[in-house]
Amino acid sequence: MRYLIVTESDSYRFISMPEAYMYQLVALLKRLHKEIDKLTITDRPALPKVIAECSNLELLDPASSVDDGLAYVSELEQRFALLKEDVYPLISLLTEIRALQAQLEFLQEEE
Repeated sequence: MRYLIVTESDSYRFISMPEAYMYQLVALLKRLHKEIDKLTITDRPALPKVIAECSNLELLDPASSVDDGLAYVSELEQRFALLKEDVYPLISLLTEIRALQAQLEFLQEEE
C-alpha cells in the first residue's frame, strides 16, 4: 500500500492506494492540473496539491484519517461529472478518471 499526501481547502488529506496504481493517481492529478485552466466554465472544481507519496504512514493526530483510494477517485469523478462544460471536451478527463475508478473497483471485487 502507498499513501499520497495532498492539500485541499487548506487541510491535508491522506489517500491510500495499492502500490501498482499510485502512479496512475499521481499522473491523473497532474493531468487535471494541466487541463483545468482550459475549461471555459467559471466554477472549476478545486484540485488537490500533491505534497508527497510514501510507503509508510503513521498518523498521530486522532482527527486525521486515511481516505480509501477508490472513494477518493469516485469523489473526483463526481466533481467533474457535475460540470456543465460546453466548449472544452471534458469527456477525455472523465474517461481517465473513470478508467482508474473501474480498475480500482475490479481490484476491490477480486479481493
